[in-house]
Amino acid sequence: MQWKSALKEFQNYLRLEKGLAENSVKSYQRDLEKVAVHFEEQGYSPLQMNLNLLEECLRELSKKGLSPRSVARSISALRSFYRYLMLEDYLQENPAELLEAPKLQQKLPEYLEESEVNAMLETIDLSKPEGMRNIAILETMYATGLRVSELVGLKISDLFFKEDLIRVVGKGNKERLVPINKIAQKRIELYRFEIRNHLDIQKGFEDHVFLNRRGKALSRAMVFNVVKEAAARAGVRKNISPHTFRHSFATHLVKHGADLRAVQEMLGHESITTTEIYTHLSQEQLRDTILKYHPRSGYN
Repeated sequence: MQWKSALKEFQNYLRLEKGLAENSVKSYQRDLEKVAVHFEEQGYSPLQMNLNLLEECLRELSKKGLSPRSVARSISALRSFYRYLMLEDYLQENPAELLEAPKLQQKLPEYLEESEVNAMLETIDLSKPEGMRNIAILETMYATGLRVSELVGLKISDLFFKEDLIRVVGKGNKERLVPINKIAQKRIELYRFEIRNHLDIQKGFEDHVFLNRRGKALSRAMVFNVVKEAAARAGVRKNISPHTFRHSFATHLVKHGADLRAVQEMLGHESITTTEIYTHLSQEQLRDTILKYHPRSGYN
């Protein structure tokens, strides 16, 4: 078995049997291809691997500039890849199982202050058709914490405004229901009935909520530009992207007392550990909370 054919089989397995989104499949592929190139040069096939060879490969990739985070991701990909080969009876043992991932420094996500979100929204020119669309986009991201892929894929048939909910198709085609506030609902409805209705909507995009001027679904890059331009006009100097609105949504919910499990459900995180990064409240807030609620604080 050669690396190329093995990775092709693994890709099909991830798509068809695991139901992973295309972006996730490509991520696995990129990480594994680095390893494959290394061993192809040395004449080793995937079935000839052992722990020592894999460790040596990762050390070499690190020397060539692969970051600790990328190494950790490659280890995760290798473990999954070899679990698949065992499942298909190509191997009896997983040579990647005992690989030790590098310790990673917890990197807190960049997020916007509430005042910065408001400032960005206020920069949108509502006299222009794209302004009505763009403010609906920003309000929707801030109200729901959607990933950009989920936003551009949002359908009119996913809107359940009578129940204050939208249906979201997330990673691995998993569906979840997310609450949406009245402000975001109003912005979407204004865009739909005052702007979108007048577009020449192309076949296949009739159900997409957000469209470009040509009547087709928005690209991720267009949403990125909407966010960047609003930040520049508002004087926000942070390095932000559409994902920053997702981080801000979660951070502000936790800051105001939302249950972490509820935030996990809304974000579509499989593990509560992923959601816990949003507990990065300021030292001042933590101090005030402890002084207010500790039984011996003297506040009562």
